[in-house]
Amino acid sequence: MILNHLYTLTCKEGTRFCVRLSDASHPIFQAHFPTNPILPGFILLDLSAEILGIEIVKIQKAKFLKNITPLSVLWFDTQTHEKTLKIRVTQNEQKVAELTYEKR
Repeated sequence: MILNHLYTLTCKEGTRFCVRLSDASHPIFQAHFPTNPILPGFILLDLSAEILGIEIVKIQKAKFLKNITPLSVLWFDTQTHEKTLKIRVTQNEQKVAELTYEKR
């Protein structure tokens, strides 16, 4: 799977979790983009769904505010409302993404 070895889950506490991304040698970063590696937005969605053990049914909102680079440490704060999941992603206490989707 493409997410293999992309991240390390460093902590998971209730509605919050933290990951550390791999270095630029990971195939995701090699493909997007070799000379300026950044994490694709759809991978951020897949990563959060994998860690939470949920299936994304419909993306309601995905707002990407800053580029996410190799070796980044990301914090995910989640809020669940019935079938909707909202995630705020931060790096160094700065918001880098907001994700809202329906889950199964």
